[in-house]
Amino acid sequence: MRVLDLSRLFPGPYCSRILADFGAEVIKIERPGRGDWLRYVPPLASEGGDGLLFRSLNRGKQSLTLNLKSEQGRSVLLQLVETADVLLESFRPGVMERLGLDYDTLARTQAGLVYCSLSGYGLEGPYRARAGHDLNYVGLAGLLNLTGQRDGPPTIPGAPVGDLAGALWAAIGILAALLERERTGQGQRVDGSLLGGALSCLPLAVAGHMGGQPMERGGSHLTGGLVCYQVYETRDGKFVTLAALEAEFWAAFCQAVGRDDLEGEAFTPAVRGQATYEELCELFRGRTRHEWMETLAGVDACCEPVYTVEEALASAPVQALKMLTTEGMLPPVLLSAQESRTAAPAPSLGQHTAAVLADLGYNPAEVDELRKEGVV
Repeated sequence: MRVLDLSRLFPGPYCSRILADFGAEVIKIERPGRGDWLRYVPPLASEGGDGLLFRSLNRGKQSLTLNLKSEQGRSVLLQLVETADVLLESFRPGVMERLGLDYDTLARTQAGLVYCSLSGYGLEGPYRARAGHDLNYVGLAGLLNLTGQRDGPPTIPGAPVGDLAGALWAAIGILAALLERERTGQGQRVDGSLLGGALSCLPLAVAGHMGGQPMERGGSHLTGGLVCYQVYETRDGKFVTLAALEAEFWAAFCQAVGRDDLEGEAFTPAVRGQATYEELCELFRGRTRHEWMETLAGVDACCEPVYTVEEALASAPVQALKMLTTEGMLPPVLLSAQESRTAAPAPSLGQHTAAVLADLGYNPAEVDELRKEGVV
């Protein structure tokens, strides 16, 4: 499967990396001279100088530099489209149309093309041309308002939720369209959005809204409203998570800490001044995080440490996933019929330009001429 990736920065390259990780040939098309801005975003690699996030998102891809604002550049892209299964782009709606590279135009060149647009707000609606970033998307979706303490302001999540979910759904849409093409022989357009990705993370909140039981920041069952589903500080200033929602897990926790009297208090509100909540806060402050893990070792109480990223990457459960490589993380799923692969490095800017053009029939002199003219 050949994927032409015109996207840049984070969500689009994350989407195409998923496809590359499962065997697709991804040709990353970048601006001549500079390329994807993420190449220059710190932290930078000690060797080569590329951004480490860029390397992680673009490993295993090829890099072709191409000026899509030039007639010759667009001609080269049209030739590539004839060889491609998928095209991914993340421009604001209308940009590809102005370049003459919209879906209708490219579908006439390659009827089987799956053409995915991954934009901030989707192809329609009043925000279609508006700029945005993940914080805007999670705010507009309602997700940000559910994150944080009950009596505090919304808290920015520790990961770009809309970007990641939007990219994942775009990859799913591409795969679904490819499966449909197997049946019909026809490609189609896939419209993904980062706002939609953020909204897709809220089935519990939407169900609560529809049922007349809206979720609240720090006040609902899964947003910190219960003593049995809570983050507690330990004596050494670290934290543990307690997620003993089911009766058997809560009972196991109460018995392990010698507080059988609390077995009926699992769904007590976690509110300052509430007796059970204050008692549990005091209980957890009585031991270090490590001591709590020793106390609850082997107990099915759904109580685990809150790790830093450094601690998490070195921990036994994360190591057991075998996701970590020097080139970034591998996919979090394994396929039994797929041979294990090591992650190939990300390409240097334009590293594969000559090879890709040679496959299209360009000789070295023609490639050199295109370079002189700023086309590649």
